[in-house]
Amino acid sequence: MTSNCRRPEHTAPPDVFYNESEAKKYSQNSRMIEIQTQMSERAVELLNLPEGQPCFLLDVGCGSGLSGDFLSEEGHYWVGVDISTAMLDVALDREVEGDLLVGDMGQGMPFRAGTFDGCISISALQWLCNADKRTHSPPKRLFTFFSTLYSSLSRGSRAVFQLYPENSEQLELITTQAMRAGFGGGMVVDYPNSTKAKKFFLCLFAGVTGALPKGLGAETSDRGVSNQVQYSGQRSRFKNMKGKSAKKGRDWILEKKERRRRQGREVRADTKYTARQRRPHF
Repeated sequence: MTSNCRRPEHTAPPDVFYNESEAKKYSQNSRMIEIQTQMSERAVELLNLPEGQPCFLLDVGCGSGLSGDFLSEEGHYWVGVDISTAMLDVALDREVEGDLLVGDMGQGMPFRAGTFDGCISISALQWLCNADKRTHSPPKRLFTFFSTLYSSLSRGSRAVFQLYPENSEQLELITTQAMRAGFGGGMVVDYPNSTKAKKFFLCLFAGVTGALPKGLGAETSDRGVSNQVQYSGQRSRFKNMKGKSAKKGRDWILEKKERRRRQGREVRADTKYTARQRRPHF
């Protein structure tokens, strides 16, 4: 994972970025609606709620209420929290069935202990890793959020966050603060070998430990590729290349060919000539 200067959280604070024009996209763009619904469905699946039993759920970063619509369709009751009033206005215009609350997740969740049977969040958690004000400390804001969320969940429930991490350090920061707040669990990665379909879900257990769900993508378990995020500050893959470009080395080419094989693509067999440099022609 690498940094992308065009990431929304690098553009402006969430309450500024999600203005009226941006909020309208979430009620008019069919592709955006479809993606939000799919991710909400997967998040609810990871919650592992009792079958056929209505639950009271929290939707953090609810936005225009697209994820809440899916919760309502599944027969659940929900409360949505979002920092953007423009997004919440769209949710009100759409007449969503959940209750809505304006709030900054970094300041904590203002609910009584044991209120909710579960929590979902779609594309919101990574915003807490940015310091939009001088007084903002990402580790402290993450811990405040997770600790107050932990207390507002009933024991034995889960919280599932779909997020777009910027790098491995950001993932480690998020999971560390979640564990400090008392949660168990970890990161579930769907389709880890796909660039477009790859999705990160932080699956947290409140008050009880359990087996972490497996990420989607059968080829990961078949070939022994872990679907859990591994944290490392070391760069050892190309340490012996002595200044050569990583994309021109044999290790990089062999890894790319193997990745394409895992994706089911047709790839030429490896030989002693693979990645061998050709002589210059005049």
